[in-house]
Amino acid sequence: MRRLDVATIIVTYRSAQLAIEALASLAAERANPVLNLRAVVVDNASGDLPAIAAEVERAGWSGWVTLVAAPKNGGFAYGNNLGIQTASAHAPPDYFYLLNPDAQVRSGAISTLVDFMESHPNIGITGSSFETLDGSDWPMAFRFPSLLSEVDHHLGIGLVSKMLQRWTVPRRMQPIDQPTDWICGASMLIRPIVLETIRGFDEEFFLYFEETDFCHRAKRAGFATWYVPRSRVMHIMGQSTSVTDESQGTKRLPGYWFESRRRYFMRTYGPVYAIATDIAATAAYLIGSLKVRALGGNRVPFYLEDLLKHSPIWSANRSWRSVKVSASALSARSDPAATSGSPLPLPCNWPTSTGSTR
Repeated sequence: MRRLDVATIIVTYRSAQLAIEALASLAAERANPVLNLRAVVVDNASGDLPAIAAEVERAGWSGWVTLVAAPKNGGFAYGNNLGIQTASAHAPPDYFYLLNPDAQVRSGAISTLVDFMESHPNIGITGSSFETLDGSDWPMAFRFPSLLSEVDHHLGIGLVSKMLQRWTVPRRMQPIDQPTDWICGASMLIRPIVLETIRGFDEEFFLYFEETDFCHRAKRAGFATWYVPRSRVMHIMGQSTSVTDESQGTKRLPGYWFESRRRYFMRTYGPVYAIATDIAATAAYLIGSLKVRALGGNRVPFYLEDLLKHSPIWSANRSWRSVKVSASALSARSDPAATSGSPLPLPCNWPTSTGSTR
């Protein structure tokens, strides 16, 4: 039986020790005789590579780990595209596997996804179920964001949420294989034909919404996304970023989160829908704030101000660039917005605290 070539892409930014632990979990998976499992680690210009290189040499992983120093911190999409290009330098693998540096594969996690894809040739993307550091389940996948999901999210009113349940973005999944809109990029297996067809990840997303957009474009191109819970991955939530780390309290979201949100709605649905979404979100936020105040809860600081600042309601915010990067022919581009030095967040951590109660 031919061994299947699986190239794992790990994008790191100031998370060298976590990336080393992720590689160690892959080392155990390489014992599977059916898989030729290799890894490409991309450092998004943070200085992580010397520490990772030293451990790769010490552990004897040099034969299957390739290290890449990115010329800039271009974000999650940029780093993964660079890793995909590197992994395809001689020939594309049978599958690409994206793994966050703060995630560790459990026994059989990758082979389970590969087996599923081999048995379902029409499916383009699969993802795992997760557990947290303490072993708690995190069985989540997601629906595509929409105007109605924004209304539900900001209102936070039980009766309305029940009526809009089918549009709520986070989905608590059942322990069975099932289709979903999009999955967490912390553990994602992708067929090369998907990347070739939709031209890789859109690097105009600096951080957040990139895997949402990726799965949406894949769906439009005819490639389904499935959640496969038998594949198990430990994910240390919040360790690659403090943006959605609830242990640090309610924090202001960075500007690039709102930029990515606007790009997603503009690109996916068009400017009229995006404007209508922000008008509806603003109204829902103001109404929902009454409940939050009454219950003594907290809002994300400056959320509404930041939402409106970046909204396509204003004509200056209605332009957006199309995808310029191919997964098979990538080149580093100069982008002032991508040189902020911001840490690499977990793209799948969907902020849920724009209106929370104690």
